[in-house]
Amino acid sequence: MTDAPADTENAAQIRRTTLYLTLAQVPAGKVVTYGQLAEMAGLGRAARWVGRTLSQLPNDTKLPWHRVLAAGGRISLPAGSASGDEQRARLRMEGISVLNNRVDIQRHGWRPVEHSG
Repeated sequence: MTDAPADTENAAQIRRTTLYLTLAQVPAGKVVTYGQLAEMAGLGRAARWVGRTLSQLPNDTKLPWHRVLAAGGRISLPAGSASGDEQRARLRMEGISVLNNRVDIQRHGWRPVEHSG
């Protein structure tokens, strides 16, 4: 007999690990949306789950959480909040311009090249 709660926790940990490994690949100076990150990690349409999971990262994380934006390049963290101000500062340090709480996805969006065969 399997231990269902342990299996569920294990599956959740695998999802988080997959998300973190994918996020770690986003290069400096590039951004992705929550939905793109979910899709790249093979998690389907899990944009909200990605947002919730990233909001629970420890403060000292080395993951580039600041490179993940809401749809259309919108910064979802409120202006004036500590985390929102930190995100804007980190993006600007990487040469990404933030205008009206948005980043130009066409210019700064990360589109990893798909290698076939």
